Amino acid sequence: MSYVHHVEHFHGLPVLTVPPYTRATELPDAASVAWCLRTGPYTSDEDYWDRFTSTVELEKVRALVLGHGAHYMPDQLLIDLSSRLVGLEALFLGDLEDEEEMISSIGQSDLAPLLEAFPGLRELAVRGGDGLDFPVTGHAGLRVLRVESGGLPPEAAAHIAAADLPSLERLELWLGDDEYGGGTTVEQLAPLLAGERKPALRHLGLQNSPIQDELAAATASAPVVPRLTSLSLSMGTLSDEGGEALLHGQPLTHLKELDLSHHFLSHAMMLRIWTALEPAGVRVNLCGRNEADEDEWGEWAGAGEEFGNGGRYIAVAE
Repeated sequence: MSYVHHVEHFHGLPVLTVPPYTRATELPDAASVAWCLRTGPYTSDEDYWDRFTSTVELEKVRALVLGHGAHYMPDQLLIDLSSRLVGLEALFLGDLEDEEEMISSIGQSDLAPLLEAFPGLRELAVRGGDGLDFPVTGHAGLRVLRVESGGLPPEAAAHIAAADLPSLERLELWLGDDEYGGGTTVEQLAPLLAGERKPALRHLGLQNSPIQDELAAATASAPVVPRLTSLSLSMGTLSDEGGEALLHGQPLTHLKELDLSHHFLSHAMMLRIWTALEPAGVRVNLCGRNEADEDEWGEWAGAGEEFGNGGRYIAVAE
């Protein structure tokens, strides 16, 4: 199963890739679509960008997706257009698939200047963690933040956890493997789990982690959990140890959804979790059960490194 693919809808709008050659009269209303900038092998990135800014009514643009080619244009180009992109509500940085570039190689940067330039931003999605940082003390309007990474730099994760985001309702972090720049610890996420700096949070995703059992144990007693309507601990190395922590922690029956997909739970543990939560109306996603990888001699493949702890592995790394 591929977890990394081009977005077809973003911020509730259909995504429209800007054609390399077009007239303004041939384009839809600027507010009706999420505009995707994606250059091909025969398109000049600079000419493509200039054509977009000269043919699309930027003042009405609500959502912008930066794909292949356009993603590597300097952030300053966007910042310089902030006086025209006055209605921008949503931004997706790095909408690339594996065939274009592996997620571990997608470069990002310090996001603080972009967030400062667009105080009206409501949704921010980022794919790739190489060079990413989030040294933001706060942003009043951001409601959705999603970071997809095979290795989210721990400093960036810590900054996100500590940021004051009073309007944030949905947060998803693919923490990734330390082999690809990850390595975030539970301690670095403590301000997030405490729940004080993101009072509007209703969905939390701490995903794609080789320490998924530790995260499960931490969320089992985290003050932020009672206010959530959905929780995702998917894509990681969750085993019966983490499942046991969830069952013995604070009640989760208030949740509408618990996503544990891509896991290493035993059938018995899956049944226990389902029995505890499904009758209370919680939609429990237990799809994608995996077996820990062993080599032909019965030893754990990767010695617990490439394949995580005890032959377990995360969904997205390289």
